[in-house]
This record gives sequence, C-alpha cells and structure tokens, in this order.
Amino acid sequence: MNHTAPLVPELIVSDIARSRAFYIDVLGFAVLWERPEEGFAYLGREGAELMLDELTDRSAERGFLIGQLEPPFGRGINLQIRVSNVEALQAATVRSGAHITLPLEEKWYRAGEKYLGNRQFIVADPDGYLLRLFEDLGARSI
Repeated sequence: MNHTAPLVPELIVSDIARSRAFYIDVLGFAVLWERPEEGFAYLGREGAELMLDELTDRSAERGFLIGQLEPPFGRGINLQIRVSNVEALQAATVRSGAHITLPLEEKWYRAGEKYLGNRQFIVADPDGYLLRLFEDLGARSI
C-alpha cells in the first residue's frame, strides 16, 4: 500500500503492542499495513496517517535517532489530528484512563484577518507524544 498523506510522522515507541492498542482501541485508528516482525505499524484514521516503530538497536544504527531517547519521548511536539466527532473520541479517551493534558475546549485562533475555530483536547499517548484531536468549527470574522 502506498501512503497518501504528504507528511507522515513516524513515532518511535517503547512497546509496539501497547502503542498499537492505544491508537486502535482508544483513538480509532486502523492498521493500513504492518511488519510485526520488525515492531512496525502504519496506521490511518479519516485521512490522517502515522507510523509506529518500536525502539530497538536498529533505530540508532539506521540513523533514526540522533541522541539519547528518554521518556517521555514526545517532548516538544504535539500532533494535530482532525476528527469528525471529537466529543465522542474525548469521552472514549477519558474512559480508557489515558492522560488528558488539555480537556475538551473550544478555541479560536487568529489567522490573518479571520479566526479559525477548533473544538479540541490533548491526550498523551503511552510514550508521551501529545495528540491534539480536533473538530473544525470553521472561520469567523475578527
């Protein structure tokens, strides 16, 4: 399968089974393809795509790491992912016991001469990558 998104983040994870379960069972991603023998999964949800790759010695050997990786792995990044029903997803995420770092909110961001709206929340995945899941609220005048 060829990926279709022009930008696809690959997240190094400490436990592929745990991360795979979180993204599939909690966040509703589907496996587009995977290489279980390598600890790798390519996932998609509503056009968003990402890769999970389990941390091994080959991660550094192949040039995928440029320094020591320590938990939480996701320091300094949050991935914004558009979804069709953010309230239902947030409720499922809360039920799972996942770490919500920003509760569901409505936020309007200035973009030039207009505001763009998001209904959003942020959850940390099992390795500390922050995922900002949002529903588009459209635009409004300043």
